[in-house]
Amino acid sequence: MKFDSYEFGKRIMDVFGALVGIIFFSPVMILAALWVKVVSPSGGVFADIPNRVGKDKKPFRFLKFRSMVPDAHNFMLNNPELYKKYVENNYKINPDEDPRFLPGAKFVRKYSIDELPQFFNVLKGDMSIVGPRAYFFSEIQEQGEKYSEVKPLLDTVFSVKPGITGLWQVSGRSEIGFPDRVRLDATYAKKRSLLYDLLLILKTPYVVITGKGAF
Repeated sequence: MKFDSYEFGKRIMDVFGALVGIIFFSPVMILAALWVKVVSPSGGVFADIPNRVGKDKKPFRFLKFRSMVPDAHNFMLNNPELYKKYVENNYKINPDEDPRFLPGAKFVRKYSIDELPQFFNVLKGDMSIVGPRAYFFSEIQEQGEKYSEVKPLLDTVFSVKPGITGLWQVSGRSEIGFPDRVRLDATYAKKRSLLYDLLLILKTPYVVITGKGAF
């Protein structure tokens, strides 16, 4: 098998970054887990959400702290008006309009505290520190049919592991619609390099703190 220096270097970067992230953010993760159990003791600490799409379209369990009521995804699916609003708004709902959010969840979401367990996804090898968004299978199917012009780009997007951060994440995050999101993710997949990954990592703290895109 041919040696791939990029993949080797990226895996080293991922393992090192994941270990540093887990150690550095462990106090925050402990507090976040306690917060979930205090405000919503009847559910689990991690969000009970459908599998996400990984590299080569393989499903994987996406870890994030639960910031909604238990079984929130099915709650939305059983509420047609809420689900319609979710789809029409690029697969997100304004926290002020979402009845599923737990007390304090807006703060947790704003500063991406709920995303910290993804360092364990990286350590396991399902994700990378830098990569495309981790899409839902339903999102790809529904939005892919709606925006047929981006369907050819999806194979490029799924040729790499999804990431905790990436070009889409530092370019506007949830403010970017599905077609532009896919184009950004495909652009990353084509341009990927260790230096490019490092650049995106360095831009991420500014985006998390300010909530604004870096580009």
